[in-house]
Amino acid sequence: MSEQPEDTTEVAAGEDTTPQVGILAQYVKDLSFENPNAPQSLQNAGAQPRIEVNVNVGVRRVADEAYEVDLRIEAIARHEAQKAFQVELMYSGLFALKNVPEEALEPFLLVEAPRMLFPFARRIIADCTRDGGFPPLLLDPIDFAALFVQQRQANGGADLSGEVAGNA
Repeated sequence: MSEQPEDTTEVAAGEDTTPQVGILAQYVKDLSFENPNAPQSLQNAGAQPRIEVNVNVGVRRVADEAYEVDLRIEAIARHEAQKAFQVELMYSGLFALKNVPEEALEPFLLVEAPRMLFPFARRIIADCTRDGGFPPLLLDPIDFAALFVQQRQANGGADLSGEVAGNA
């Protein structure tokens, strides 16, 4: 009889401590589109509007290992002094995080989570402006890491209270 080699791949008694992240849900929490000067605002097709975009990220814990991340985007387009349109979107995601080290929690929630949500929010804004009679507003990619660093420096290096704001 031959002896079987001992299996050394078994996990030691106890829990698996590998960090795990999952997206439980993504959803539109709030959406608003205003075209206050229609139909006149739609007749400026040749002129390029001035567009101001503001982005905010908010985070709140909803359970022991679950966090809601809100990506709020507001865009206002103006032709001279007249508002052409305004779109506001709060797009949210519910993230499950298990065994994530405390020092990695804030960067994940304020940088990586909004980075994952952004393409979906971008499409919603483009569709909304197109459906409002304007060319689709295609937002440039946002560097959430730079916004995170900028906000942290503005707060003197202190931990953020779950909010990152910036202009894109």
